Amino acid sequence: MMPLFLADVGSANIIKRVGGSQEMKKHLEDMGFVAGGTVSVVSSINGNLIVNVKDTRVAISREMAGKIMI
Repeated sequence: MMPLFLADVGSANIIKRVGGSQEMKKHLEDMGFVAGGTVSVVSSINGNLIVNVKDTRVAISREMAGKIMI
């Protein structure tokens, strides 16, 4: 397992676990980051990511990406 911010741009990945506080987990799950789901990195700028999750592009910070394990 590794944090999402280490994923290669363009590769599809399976989400293994979503960590963080209860509030952080709920926020990430509301955006579509759930265990077993797929996520792919569209671009990475200074550690911040734009990702495709559930056919939607979402921008997340490096801190948030660190809570998503693939």
